[in-house]
Amino acid sequence: MCNLYSLTRTRDELVGLFDVARDTTGGWVGAAGVYPDMLAPVVRLDEEGGRELGAMRWGFPPPPKAGSRPVTNVRNVTSPFWRNWLKPEFRCLVPVTAFCEWSDSRPKVQHWFEVVGEDAPPVFAFAGIWRPWRGTRKGETGEHRLFSFLTCESNEIVRPIHAKAMPVVLADPEDWDLWLTGSTEEALELQRPCPAVRLAVKPAASSAAR
Repeated sequence: MCNLYSLTRTRDELVGLFDVARDTTGGWVGAAGVYPDMLAPVVRLDEEGGRELGAMRWGFPPPPKAGSRPVTNVRNVTSPFWRNWLKPEFRCLVPVTAFCEWSDSRPKVQHWFEVVGEDAPPVFAFAGIWRPWRGTRKGETGEHRLFSFLTCESNEIVRPIHAKAMPVVLADPEDWDLWLTGSTEEALELQRPCPAVRLAVKPAASSAAR
């Protein structure tokens, strides 16, 4: 379930699109493919309540007794393990230009989805969560900032390709603010499928070159 997305916009574009007050990414230049355990730009609120763009690594440490593989996306938000990270201070926006789902049937084929519409922003966001963590990731031992994002049931566009789930897509900038600042109950109202009219699927040949 969505372990690949693209973010082809540059650091300067992201700062403007997300109304960022502070950038600590070090100069993101865009990537046609973002995979688990990679560093990628994430927008969160800083201590003063301004939006900060920073690089975080994709994948939370798993819950106890759930193996060792990093958790890239989360659906069961009623779990006490995940509930703690749904507080406003641990919510974030994951900027995206397109996301990939592999077909459920064989042979496995990539399908890329993007937000469409006259008022569609050039970048949308996943409803993300983040946390500080100390340990070893990608051969680096020390303090890390990690992120994951929420999923929900698939909508009519995604379901024929991947029936199990899809990311929580925040296509409208007003939803970005609600996710970052709303109460937990208000924010979780956004954990729903993106309206089918807001998504379009691209064939595998188009890949993430956008």
